[in-house]
Amino acid sequence: MAKCEICGKGPQFGNHVSFSQRHVKRRFNPNIQKRRMVIDGKVRQVKICSSCLKTMSKTRG
Repeated sequence: MAKCEICGKGPQFGNHVSFSQRHVKRRFNPNIQKRRMVIDGKVRQVKICSSCLKTMSKTRG
């Protein structure tokens, strides 16, 4: 899984714990989206997590 190019958020690891308290390794992946953005006057396609996307839409307008 890729990292967010803005904040660097990547996959985290932990345990899935069932009702019987069995622990099984699992992976929490960030919600990565591909978006076209203008960076330094050029249009680039970047991989960005949804939380950064939400924050950027708040600051734009």
